[in-house]
Amino acid sequence: MAPDWAEAYEAVPRSRFLPDLMWPHSMATGRNVAVDKRRDPQAWQRYADSDDPIVTQWDDGAHDGQEPGTSFSSSSSMPSLVFSMLADLAVRPGQRVLEIGAGTGWNAGLLAHRLGAANVVTTEVDGAVASAAQEALDRCGLPVEVVHGDGFLGYAKRAPYDRIIATCGLRKVPFAWVEQSSPGGVILVPWGTYYGPGEATSRLVVADDCRSASGPFSRPVAFMRMRSQRFAWPRHDAYVPEGAMDAAATSFTSVTEAELRGTGNFDVIGFALGLRVPAVTHIADRKRDGKRAVWFYGLSDRSWAVVVFRDDRAESKVYQSGPRRLWDEVEAAHKWWVEQGSPDFPRFGLTVDADGERAWLDSPDNPVAAW
Repeated sequence: MAPDWAEAYEAVPRSRFLPDLMWPHSMATGRNVAVDKRRDPQAWQRYADSDDPIVTQWDDGAHDGQEPGTSFSSSSSMPSLVFSMLADLAVRPGQRVLEIGAGTGWNAGLLAHRLGAANVVTTEVDGAVASAAQEALDRCGLPVEVVHGDGFLGYAKRAPYDRIIATCGLRKVPFAWVEQSSPGGVILVPWGTYYGPGEATSRLVVADDCRSASGPFSRPVAFMRMRSQRFAWPRHDAYVPEGAMDAAATSFTSVTEAELRGTGNFDVIGFALGLRVPAVTHIADRKRDGKRAVWFYGLSDRSWAVVVFRDDRAESKVYQSGPRRLWDEVEAAHKWWVEQGSPDFPRFGLTVDADGERAWLDSPDNPVAAW
């Protein structure tokens, strides 16, 4: 934790923003367990003081009961991640901050302790979550304005902002945030592609004319996506109906499973491939008998591909079909990444303007062009 945030951490504890019933998430097992303050206050406090992410809402509020729901829809992030992002935000006294995604209200409370509640506004798309955050902030004597609304639109009423921070994952950064920023302002956003769930934080600095913002990525992260940008997973049988495998084009590849997938969702390789192969998503089957299939689906048409990795074979068989040869694109993107020296997250960056967003390598003048 940066020393300048230590006082806020002590003065604004996360525990004051958590509900009695919560579901800490184990990063090691990927599982959630219900913890009720009324039944086990010691366990509740232990988790509240931990560095674990904590789910505070399931299924957009439709879930009820102790057991975890189907899909988590609001949470309190790991404190280590919260403070690393606040350090990247680099706020200074007197600055005005817009937060996208109030959640429990803790992040806004930390900012308000440093800057004053009048200099912080936070948006939250879920009405119940917004109300709970406002109550927690008021209870702590930090009356930040919590706006119930779509943060994708920003909040023009209180603009301009010196800092904008998103606490939800995005696949598209709205230009409205650039327009609502001050010259030289900072927009900190977790951003990724639809290729996979991996994201990285990008620190965008707003140009003097407020017509663009640009900056490098820093580290891999994982956030719940902005609700308007949630991913609707494609139906496999809509792409690969009965008999499609027999009619598909086949080939072989020497790219290994480890080279393609890296060490998991936080590995840079999936992030880099997503920059080069647009409008594609992928998923890996469970490994069975030394064999794993990795599927690729086009999001702009019905193109698909699958590569079947086997532990006992040096080469893997590929099937692909449709207007695009998706595996050819992925393989070419992997080759490009290796030829660039296998760049890590900080060598990549993002520029946002009225025309959209462009990823780049090393410099905004060197865009990462699609294959």
